[in-house]
Amino acid sequence: MKRPTLDGLLLASTDPGRLGRWYAAALDPEADTVVGDYRVFTFGGFHLIVDTRADISDKNPEPGRFILNFDVADARAVVARMNGLGVSWLAELEDRDGSLFATALDPDGNYVQIIQLSDEHRAAM
Repeated sequence: MKRPTLDGLLLASTDPGRLGRWYAAALDPEADTVVGDYRVFTFGGFHLIVDTRADISDKNPEPGRFILNFDVADARAVVARMNGLGVSWLAELEDRDGSLFATALDPDGNYVQIIQLSDEHRAAM
């Protein structure tokens, strides 16, 4: 029997158009596809699916419940692109023993972490 594979995450919004535009501009996905009412972003082998739901509020009331972690090659460049979009930061870019981390808030208040691991941290994993 094949083991389950985590393939994606459905990210619901009261304004999926706005949220989709933000993810496209802020994180430069490998693919940006519209499938029916869904906007599907591909990052590596992972799919971030933006949709709408009637049972949610405009802002995520518990944004620490999950954090979208994006492994990037150049955290400073991604942070600069996001700053150009006027992103709000929960945690500014910081160096943690050679690895770079920053946590932004998307338009719905979800936490989006940018991570550039050092070669040493990557080897330790």
